[in-house]
Amino acid sequence: QVQLVESGGGLVQPGGSLRLSCAASGMISSIDAMGWYRQAPGKQRELVATVTSGSSTNYAASVKGRFTISRDNAKNTLYLQMNSLKPEDTAVYYCNADVRTLLIPTIPITYWGQGTQVTVSS
Repeated sequence: QVQLVESGGGLVQPGGSLRLSCAASGMISSIDAMGWYRQAPGKQRELVATVTSGSSTNYAASVKGRFTISRDNAKNTLYLQMNSLKPEDTAVYYCNADVRTLLIPTIPITYWGQGTQVTVSS
């Protein structure tokens, strides 16, 4: 019913920048909160940043001041601008969204994307 597709990952040198995108499509009535998470090899998935439908944001301490989350509600698209990247930012990055579908608009359902690899290395 709903698909989330991430893009923008890749290999970057320490100190570099990347911009991730996550496009939501399908039977969408509206989207509540959206977020970025990441999972490094051998580690649990962790929160990176979230943004509400009203554009209130929340960041993990490890990325605050370096990453910026934003969304375009008209395009149902989520972004993550990542600056001053460090090797420890290397992970698969996933987006998620709490979607109110056209079939059940009263109850938000959480959907996840398939992930995009970000590698920070010289």
